[in-house]
Amino acid sequence: MGSTDSTSAGRTAAARDRDDEGRARNARPRDGLGRPLPYDAEGVARQPEGVVRRPEESVAEAQRLLDEGKPFHAHEVFEDAWKSGPQEERELWRGLAQLAVGLTHAARGNTTGGARLLRRGAGAAEEWAAGAGPRRHGIDLPGVIAWARDLATEVERGVPVDARARAPRLRGGS
Repeated sequence: MGSTDSTSAGRTAAARDRDDEGRARNARPRDGLGRPLPYDAEGVARQPEGVVRRPEESVAEAQRLLDEGKPFHAHEVFEDAWKSGPQEERELWRGLAQLAVGLTHAARGNTTGGARLLRRGAGAAEEWAAGAGPRRHGIDLPGVIAWARDLATEVERGVPVDARARAPRLRGGS
């Protein structure tokens, strides 16, 4: 029996958003930091999930999104690479996804979560680089790791974070 209780969005529980397989999916529009907006608001285009890309394409797409101030969306790109890439690279992509989520939380004002995820992602990337070398798929891992740790320290000091202005340079440079 379907519930007709009201939800916080004023929709009935029976009308909740579902994908083709019946899994719950929130169809609310989102802002650039992935925060849900009201159903009638105009949000940013969602990053498609489950896209298989070559590693260099993943890095380029994630950098584009980071440069646009959309680290939540860049996280989705890294997550796709983590799930679809070779087993021996999963920790690299997982670490990069954590860095993007850390930047997302920091930009949302979640200092504890932001700093924690930035440090966790930096640790995962550093551990992975120790066995694979500092530049894989053109990624400047030492530079990205240093960026994450520096940003985590600033976040812990209460420095506000603008996701676009503080986006990392995945391949180094300015």
